Amino acid sequence: MAFWWSLLVLAFAFAICKFLLILIPPKVPSIDVDASDVLEYGNQSQENRFIYVPPRGASQQSGKKVQCYEPATMKYLGYVPALTPDEVKEQIEKVRKAQKMWSKTSFKQRRQFLRILLKYIIKHQALICEISSRDTGKTMVDASLGEIMTTCEKINWLLSEGEQCLKPEYRSCGRSMLHKSARVEFHPLGVIGAIVSWNYPFHNIFNPMLAAVFSGNGIVIKISEHASWSGCFYFRIIQSALAAIGAPEDLVEVITGFAETGEALVSSVDKVIFVGSPGVGKMIMKNAAETLIPVTLELGGKDAFIVCDDADVDHVAQIAVRAVLQSSGQNCAGAERLYVHRNIYPAFVSKVTKIIKSVTAGPPLAGKYDMGALCMHEHSEKLEALLNDALDKGAEIVARGSFGHIGEDAVDQYFPPTVIVNVNHSMRLMQEEAFGPIMPIMKFSSDEEVIKLANDSKYGLGCAVFSGSQSHAREIASHIHCGVAAINDFASTYMCQSLPFGGVKHSGFGRFGGVEGLRACCLVKSVVEDRWWPLIKTKIPKPIQYPVAENGFEFQESLVEALYGLSIWDRLQALVNVLKMVTEQNSTGGNKKEK
Repeated sequence: MAFWWSLLVLAFAFAICKFLLILIPPKVPSIDVDASDVLEYGNQSQENRFIYVPPRGASQQSGKKVQCYEPATMKYLGYVPALTPDEVKEQIEKVRKAQKMWSKTSFKQRRQFLRILLKYIIKHQALICEISSRDTGKTMVDASLGEIMTTCEKINWLLSEGEQCLKPEYRSCGRSMLHKSARVEFHPLGVIGAIVSWNYPFHNIFNPMLAAVFSGNGIVIKISEHASWSGCFYFRIIQSALAAIGAPEDLVEVITGFAETGEALVSSVDKVIFVGSPGVGKMIMKNAAETLIPVTLELGGKDAFIVCDDADVDHVAQIAVRAVLQSSGQNCAGAERLYVHRNIYPAFVSKVTKIIKSVTAGPPLAGKYDMGALCMHEHSEKLEALLNDALDKGAEIVARGSFGHIGEDAVDQYFPPTVIVNVNHSMRLMQEEAFGPIMPIMKFSSDEEVIKLANDSKYGLGCAVFSGSQSHAREIASHIHCGVAAINDFASTYMCQSLPFGGVKHSGFGRFGGVEGLRACCLVKSVVEDRWWPLIKTKIPKPIQYPVAENGFEFQESLVEALYGLSIWDRLQALVNVLKMVTEQNSTGGNKKEK
């Protein structure tokens, strides 16, 4: 009895000590990142303080410069270089040399890198969000939700579970290899290439970078020409954190430019992660096929937002407005088709309309504006075309937000939040990705109907289903062909960084996030070795050694049945035959043919 009491006391003491250790914060150095030139006007020269007007009719900027401006105000921010293919390859070679050193580092050192980043992010939330807001048009609150919280959650998950995910994983050996030990090892691929979109300029850089660096890789990130100004500042944070732990300074590179810059990246790295449109994704696949490198594609979305007749209308309407109509269209792909049960359709439309009429589109940093700013020049023309097509086919606008005070030169950078009803699947708006503040609402009458509607799309990223019965919502979501699903919530799957994220069909393939995304940055290697070496070594049985004995095939037949036969008696009988043939072969000293 005394023994068990002693054991219990020791266990209790261990638990107390472990709890006290949690209360002691780890020693994490602070980093200083120069932000003087990215603060409001900063030290910009006087000639750069003007309203920028992008050239009409140009799908992308020309020349060797990427011009940067605030989409919400059109204030000019400056320019960054558009790298040539040769310059891109030079950057990749520098990263490749740095990665060879980094691959030998411990997880302890990699975790310290993450902690330094986390410490800086938490202490500089306002700065990071303001820069994101200025470069994309999103509000500070939206930047906090989509940039800060998601990145912090990613770091926290890697700190907690990342090392365990990358340790060798032992697997069963099967009946024929009982004397073996089998495992899967995860080794760095080398240099990861990431081409990321503009909608989350901070998180879209940090998300692939964190996974790549923690798994021992180097990474080169081609940032969007629509959000290069912020991306170049965020790169400084990464550089400072690497320097703080004595890591190779070239381990991570951020490059800027247009299509040829991205093409050069794809042709020179060991894996590509792409976040963007299906059209560009197909081109990346084609280029990656030349060198047969793996590709992860996170492409467009046209996600279904389903509201059953027993859902809380007031609550879901608030979620819908935030999901569909928030600034920059940053989450619009995650809820571009709303299906509302006809029993609550009028009440839902009425509630959403009321909310829309209470908000105004305008400069996000002013604080009182919620939505409307578009990051990409001329995108408003695409949205207008989709809207007009729907109106021509019988749809009706029931609510539009108003503009705040904006300059005439910036008006094309806004699109008024719009609620549209009487829509159907013959309209482009219900089939093509809009990525803008338009909310099309369609009625449905039954679960079967809404499931069919939700699956009637070339996209398959995610869905959100709302019902007063959680099991009911879960049942509907289980029948929707997509990669992620939220039950009675929107986009919550992405905040669970232990989960893989990605889609099917034209929404792409492969996953980032979770163990699947982390291991996708690795060379997955299967290893088998003798379990009890050198006491028991693998030997080829005598009957099937060269020259093969006359009863060689008979031996194999018996061996297969001994291992895999369905009847235990048949297996035992076959095993006796196997042992008998091996014994006879050993006693004769070789093949009978040789006598």
